[in-house]
Amino acid sequence: MIKLSINIAQVKNLFNNLETGKNELFFEHVAENVNWTVMGTHPLARTYHNRDDFISSTFERLNRVLREGVVLKVSNILVQEDTAVVEMESFSTALNGMPFNNTYCWVVKFDDNLIVEVRAYVDSALVQKVINENEKK
Repeated sequence: MIKLSINIAQVKNLFNNLETGKNELFFEHVAENVNWTVMGTHPLARTYHNRDDFISSTFERLNRVLREGVVLKVSNILVQEDTAVVEMESFSTALNGMPFNNTYCWVVKFDDNLIVEVRAYVDSALVQKVINENEKK
């Protein structure tokens, strides 16, 4: 079986949805049973085996503590065969006024234009701080 390769334009087009607040259009291209590992030592860090669990535990949780919600801007994309490395930045403000200027690197594996696996790297200390200072207990 020949694996279809992805290209930078396809990946940029897909990730543009995260830049423009159309997260639901991005997540339509994520497998329901995705294997998504958020690296680090913060409350969001773990491996998720379900798209909806990932969204509710990460994006929705951060949306509750960030004034603008989660908005990611792509700064670089590298592609090889069925895998893309996507570097992103977020410039948000927490509810308490604290800047949430984070950097991300996602290693994304595609299968037939569907994201099936992600390893996501973020600033663990910053995620921990924004949650500690802004999440209602």
